Amino acid sequence: MATHTLGIILHGATGRICSTQHIANALAPIRAEGGLAVGHDRIVPRLMLAGRNGDKLAAVARSYGAEWTTDLDKALADPAFAVFFDAAATSQRQGALEKAVAAGKHIYSEKPVAPSVDKGLELLCAMKAAGLKHGAVEDKLGLPGLQKLSRLAASDFFGGVTGFRIEFGWWVFDGTEVPCQRPSWNYRKKDGGGLILDMYPHWRYVIENTLGPMRRVITAMSTATPARIDERGVRYDVDVEDNASTLIELESGAIGTILSSWATRVRRDDLLTFQIDGTRGSAIAGLHRCWTTTGAQTPRTAHFSIATDLNVDYRANWHEVTDLGPFKNPYRIGWENFLRHVVTGTPMQTDFSAGIRDVQFAEACYRSMKDGTWVSLAAR
Repeated sequence: MATHTLGIILHGATGRICSTQHIANALAPIRAEGGLAVGHDRIVPRLMLAGRNGDKLAAVARSYGAEWTTDLDKALADPAFAVFFDAAATSQRQGALEKAVAAGKHIYSEKPVAPSVDKGLELLCAMKAAGLKHGAVEDKLGLPGLQKLSRLAASDFFGGVTGFRIEFGWWVFDGTEVPCQRPSWNYRKKDGGGLILDMYPHWRYVIENTLGPMRRVITAMSTATPARIDERGVRYDVDVEDNASTLIELESGAIGTILSSWATRVRRDDLLTFQIDGTRGSAIAGLHRCWTTTGAQTPRTAHFSIATDLNVDYRANWHEVTDLGPFKNPYRIGWENFLRHVVTGTPMQTDFSAGIRDVQFAEACYRSMKDGTWVSLAAR
């Protein structure tokens, strides 16, 4: 049995997503188990944490037995680290990835992978020219609820899809009485903020991997909370959207909607729900659970009464999916796929071009709002 030690630079390592999901729930467990088994061999990650705050980096590094540095250029110059992963703030991503590509590193990136489709294509072209392997984080595909929903779609449970909808969000406090739960850069355009750029890349790959390609979109958006208090207690103006609604037409002809908001109070099954309706049945999934109802179980609703509540339990004919998995942490799934891709050449479904498609969807929604019209999502 051969052991392949793979050096990985993790940029933005002290952020919540990187330290909690990518390190604590993915790479550290893989390493603790003696590496990722690939045939008779094993791939063992060697972690180099990179960022700006030495004290925070040292603390995270101690927790997971990793190396750390505040000198990104020095880390990129080290041939022992063949992979560069970026999870820093969106505004820093383009420059960091350009440096990593120039240094000859294989690239794995959080979303959005680039500030625009054109910038993403430039990066992809440079990676291909250098013979580098690449991938994009598309973690929501691994959520147990959405895996159950995807398996239903693959089994033709729905028949012909008649419609779908995604509802997502929660109330994000503005900081005046209760501290804001999101970093202030999320609400500044110059820092890569905005609900659509942050969340819509997820909805693109969830929808297209479950139901097929999108044909066109039309979007409306707004800024529900125009001013906030930042981490230093300073009031600032919000110049990006925190509320968005999108109508989508698939290549199949099915129509669906996305309702996403950081200014809504939750009264549904989960923070994220994805419902699909079809000629044979319907299903709705949250982050972990999924429920179905078939045509035979569908009640014959004929009318409603203005004068009297008919007291109908509309949940009675829905039944929870009992698929027990197993379900791995979604971020670990992504890392296992990428490690295999780098070491053995196994195809990577969620490569950088998939990440660019995610950005294309967000761009199309912004353009739709600006022009007040449908925007095509034909592949570029």
